[in-house]
Amino acid sequence: MVTFKKAGTNVNPSEPALTIVRGGPFRFTRNPMYLALCLLQVALGFFLNDWITLLFVVPLALIMHYGVILRKKGYLTANSANRI
Repeated sequence: MVTFKKAGTNVNPSEPALTIVRGGPFRFTRNPMYLALCLLQVALGFFLNDWITLLFVVPLALIMHYGVILRKKGYLTANSANRI
């Protein structure tokens, strides 16, 4: 939240992005929340000693990539082109 506020963009994901944030955790990965979700599922799979939970990390990552990340990237690209 602090990184978004410093960059002058909306923190709420349902509001439009005003700028692309490149500082904080975003300098390592464009989507730290989605990466954290996948890592949490891996940790849970090891904690529960459950291979099914570990197996479903792959579909989770694919859904996040194609269903969320690429759609958001398209939105940001189109939105930033309109502002230039």
